[in-house]
Amino acid sequence: MNAKIRTAIFGTGFMGRVHTEGVRRLGNIEVAAIAGSSRERAAKFAQTNGIERSTGDYRELLTDRSIQAVHICTPNELHFPMATAALEAGKHVICEKPLASSVPEAEQLTALARQTGLTNCTFFNIRAYPQVQAMRWIVKNGGLGEILMVQGVYLQDWLLHDTDWNWRVESGPSRTFADIGSHWCDLAEFVTGHKIDAVCASVKTFFKTRQKPIGSVETFSTARAADTTPVAIATEDYGAMIFQMEGGAQGAVTVSQVSAGRKNGLRIEIYGTQAGLSWSAERPDELWIGHRDEPNKIVVKDPALMPEQARGFADLPGGHSEGYDDTFKQTFRRFYRSVEDRSAPVEFPQFEDGLRQLRVLDAVLESSKTGAWKTVPAQGAHV
Repeated sequence: MNAKIRTAIFGTGFMGRVHTEGVRRLGNIEVAAIAGSSRERAAKFAQTNGIERSTGDYRELLTDRSIQAVHICTPNELHFPMATAALEAGKHVICEKPLASSVPEAEQLTALARQTGLTNCTFFNIRAYPQVQAMRWIVKNGGLGEILMVQGVYLQDWLLHDTDWNWRVESGPSRTFADIGSHWCDLAEFVTGHKIDAVCASVKTFFKTRQKPIGSVETFSTARAADTTPVAIATEDYGAMIFQMEGGAQGAVTVSQVSAGRKNGLRIEIYGTQAGLSWSAERPDELWIGHRDEPNKIVVKDPALMPEQARGFADLPGGHSEGYDDTFKQTFRRFYRSVEDRSAPVEFPQFEDGLRQLRVLDAVLESSKTGAWKTVPAQGAHV
């Protein structure tokens, strides 16, 4: 990429900050503007982060022809109207997950993105860990044989107390599965290449009342506000499901935001007829490879020893860790390569992947409500 690309960030919270930092690591992308929920909040973010322009109304930025792309890092209910307006204004769009608040909204966004031909990304950044890419290509190259089972967890504890709060608590029909369960399910489908086609699930709200602070609270903050008001909660703290994948593989996953001591405990295990794989996001450079008839291995990330197709996701040599923030850089690099060159290979999740995970989420919630297996429609996946 040669010419500088100007982009705007929508959202001044945790994700807005991390997106801003990730974009700047590319060098040839300029964060030209920030849009916040208020003019004051946007101005404060802009001053702290050295951004020239700020506004309390994101629509002002969509009329600026010099801005080519936008990052949507706002509460879930704003994703659909913001992404729609951005695409209609001719902007390329990266949107945090979930893509929208419902399947029909996600279908509209996916159709609009296809119609406009603009670069679009649902930000499932976990795909971009080097060892996740290694797992994907080990599977694709036949290293596991036939996939038999997939299992794992995604456990956090930042909402363990009834005084813990975040906007996600009262955003949309789902919280824990929409927020972190979607990451795990996308990961399972991405690595195996098989779609989840039926689920039997249960979700649970343990804290039916929480103390909402008077004022905003940043994501993952565990500070207790002095002034609060009790609010009834409908979104789930916990979810579990067993599932079937196309091709016959079986699986199980548990997700929680109330698991004491687990900060970002994502783990996935994949077992086939020849070998097994296990990976944890809290030890991202390590990949466990299991065997029945020979010693198991723990392989530490080293691009020189990774499958050739995965090496491009590791910028540093062996022994030099690459983690969470690097997944932003890797995804953004590929997104902006596509912005500049529409013929470039698509190596990032798109809106259709966001639609896919909303279909899975709908099946999870319906299964939990009815206590029965629910089929997941096949359309909308890009693996």
